[in-house]
Order: sequence, then C-alpha cells, then structure tokens
Amino acid sequence: MSTYKSVKSSRITISQLMLPSHTNFSGKIHGGYILSLLDQIAFACASKYSGNYCVTASVDTVNFLNPIEVGELVTLKASVNYVGNSSMIVGIRVEAENIQTGKVKHCNSSYFTMVAKDAEGLNTKVPGLLLSNDEELRRFYTCVKQIAIKKDLALHEEIFDYKSEKAILELVNYNVKLELN
Repeated sequence: MSTYKSVKSSRITISQLMLPSHTNFSGKIHGGYILSLLDQIAFACASKYSGNYCVTASVDTVNFLNPIEVGELVTLKASVNYVGNSSMIVGIRVEAENIQTGKVKHCNSSYFTMVAKDAEGLNTKVPGLLLSNDEELRRFYTCVKQIAIKKDLALHEEIFDYKSEKAILELVNYNVKLELN
C-alpha cells in the first residue's frame, strides 16, 4: 500500500535580509550566497516531505533573473514538484522585496534533485505525490520533461563521436579554434 502526500505538505518558505557581507565585488548579492540558501531550502523541503535525511543529487537548473540588492528582503519558496522512488525534484522561487517601497521582483528559479536516505545512508522510498490542481500537474510534467532531457543528454555524451569528420567540420559554426596537439 502506497502513501501519498500533497505538494502543499512539502511547502517551505524562508526569508532573509540581505546584508553587506553577502555582496560580490559589484555590490550585488553574491550568487554563491544565494546558491547556499537554495541548497538549504531544497534540503528542508525534501526532508520535510520524505520524513528522511536528504542529500542533493543534482542542481538541475539555476536561473539568475534579476540582481538582489543589499537591504532587500529575500524570500525563497520551495515545494516538491516530482517524486520518483527515492528522489524528489524541488522547485524553488526566489523573490526580493525592497522593504522601503514594497516592490517585489522575481530573482531566481531553480530545480534541485534530492534523494532520501535511511539511517544507514541508503536510498529509501519516498511517499507518492498527490497532485491537486492544474499548477501542480503542470509542474510535475515539466519535471518529467526535464528528466527526459537529462537522459537524452547523457545518451548523447555516450554515443556522440566528437572527433568525427562531421563533428570537426561543424566547429565553423561556433566561436572556437581547434589546435589539437
């Protein structure tokens, strides 16, 4: 008998004020700092949903859309969008709010694949995902498509002959110069 949990039961939101210590050399919030927050919320979301310790298997997508300024309140919203046997894909949205004007901007969208572990560190089964609205269904199928693209890319890497005459001739279409030793 399988158990199912709702997407809603996985939702996590965290907010943090951006400080000068979080900046890069251009004075914007450092992308690496945001990546750290993304990994933390992905862990919390997957662990909450699965009821187990979880590890990051892959960072599938990280799109930095708008810079984040010092003094803005950053809010990360995460939910489980897809489940496999022991894996989950967590979708994360990052917004930054100017606390003086109230203006909110979408700054980042990310997808992390997380894997649930048992007490011995082995992969363990996660509950099935109960989809309850069109948005959850759309997000689930977006993840299915992402998985298919990852598999196609891995297959391409295995079978593509990058040294073939055809592949070498195609290099003229790119900003690259070939000087093999």
